[in-house]
Amino acid sequence: MKLRSDVTRKGIERTPHRAFMRAMGLGDAEIVRPMVGVVSMKGETTPCNMTHGPQAAAAKEGVSRAGGTPREFTTISVSDGLGMNHEGMKFSLVSRELIADSIEAVVHGHAYDGVIAFGGCDKTLPGAMMGIVRCNVPGIFLYGGAALPGRHGGRDLTVLDAYEGVGAVMTGAMDPVELDALERACKPTVGACAGQFTANTMAMVSEVLGLTVPNSAMVPGVYSQRLEVAERAGALLMEIIRRGGPLPRELVTRASLANAAAIVAATGGSTNAALHIPAIAHEAGIPFTVDDVAAVFARTPLIGDLRPGGRFLAKDVHDLGGVSVIIRELVASGHLDGTTLTITGRTLAEEHCGAPDPDGAVIRRVGEAIRPDGGLVVLKGNLAPKGALLKVAGLKSTLFEGTARVFESEEDCALAVRERAYGEGDVLVIRNEGPSGGPGMREMLGVTALIYGQQMGEKVALLTDGRFSGATRGLCIGHIAPEAAVGGPLALVRNGARIRIDGAARRLDLLVEESEVELRRAGWSPIPTRHPAGLLAKYARLVGGADEGAVTHAGGAVWRNPAGEVGL
Repeated sequence: MKLRSDVTRKGIERTPHRAFMRAMGLGDAEIVRPMVGVVSMKGETTPCNMTHGPQAAAAKEGVSRAGGTPREFTTISVSDGLGMNHEGMKFSLVSRELIADSIEAVVHGHAYDGVIAFGGCDKTLPGAMMGIVRCNVPGIFLYGGAALPGRHGGRDLTVLDAYEGVGAVMTGAMDPVELDALERACKPTVGACAGQFTANTMAMVSEVLGLTVPNSAMVPGVYSQRLEVAERAGALLMEIIRRGGPLPRELVTRASLANAAAIVAATGGSTNAALHIPAIAHEAGIPFTVDDVAAVFARTPLIGDLRPGGRFLAKDVHDLGGVSVIIRELVASGHLDGTTLTITGRTLAEEHCGAPDPDGAVIRRVGEAIRPDGGLVVLKGNLAPKGALLKVAGLKSTLFEGTARVFESEEDCALAVRERAYGEGDVLVIRNEGPSGGPGMREMLGVTALIYGQQMGEKVALLTDGRFSGATRGLCIGHIAPEAAVGGPLALVRNGARIRIDGAARRLDLLVEESEVELRRAGWSPIPTRHPAGLLAKYARLVGGADEGAVTHAGGAVWRNPAGEVGL
């Protein structure tokens, strides 16, 4: 079997390389086996990734038992929870690229024959999948799993309850003692957030892309079953290496990307998926923009009654049979293409055909869908020529017309919200927070949760070229493209202007005469950046628009050896 790693160990010229391997404790038998990278984010930056250590060890055991030599390494993670609502959040989306870049560097730098990559906190999942697809060596993605829900006052809790509780205390609707109780109860274990926020959304995406162990996404992070899943992944990866496939780019196709968008819509998943799915496609060299995502969203029914728009959590999905329940139902109804491949070499339909029926509460039958057209919509109009995202799951109405109140940063808007210096009917506009303008395209959960906690969730609207957390709810529109920093229409909005949102018609419009807009455009100039040097400055120079995934390189990277052979 010809292996990529042979270049590091065969022949007299590789004597020093073998010496390095022996210094790591490898003997003759281990040195000649396939070398498999096992990358995780284990550490103490966030509870989301603190499940990774034991699972990475189990994956290594699976590789070893199947005849490979596992090589463990780690990469970074920026906690969205700890970065939220201050400038640290600017590093969150940037971290996705750093993770993908670091996986590429280590896998190609050491000529590994395959890679198992874990994800936990929001950006680590797409970052790991992007790295796997970019390298296009035998690869498997594994989610570290969600936390168990908290319990207080007879109901299940997530960290969103604590965020919204802050706003409730500010209005006097909640006692500070109750908020303290929520803080202590809402996240009782390690693991990612328990709702259908970004982490669980992207875990489901990994299932329909075929990149993970089938029906593993919803297993809670603290369940011992996750060790079994990880060990199986190690053995599966060795099978893929021996038979030469399927490789990641055989799994990530236009059909499987459409499946990814469909499962997001069907479960009322995170708006962030509309960034991450195009970015994963980009790594495979497949153009798949927000317009492609929008077309799938529009034809996919919402069947998952999951928080934040619904009532249930990841553990509830696991208890009724896992993500397989959703996949089987959507394949049967024609909303998922069941012929796409998975890492097992079997099709999506074959892997999930034995799943139980939907229970009718957590997951409904397609014929009894909550909505006929999914939980997310992409809006277009003169304020968003290249698109904007609105999560409609859970909204009472998607039609809103109001008066613009313009803020040049998240901090400015947050101050107004904390002081309750806004009113019913306002459209809060936060601009210069896009991928290059922020830089970093911050999430706005701190602001949106305050608004909702102040019982103003659907009495005002919020527009931004930044992002929202998967936990955000209310009439919140993000990812507006082009962004203000590059002269997008959001840059031309002024206080007092009328803005109309029509979710049913998928429109977002500034109600100002075009001649006036053109006058403003002629006088516009970008505001100075607050980050002229360092990582954020470098990112701002490279990053593209939100409509194409906010990516930083040309896509479809190919690795060739000196003989010109691809991937060896």
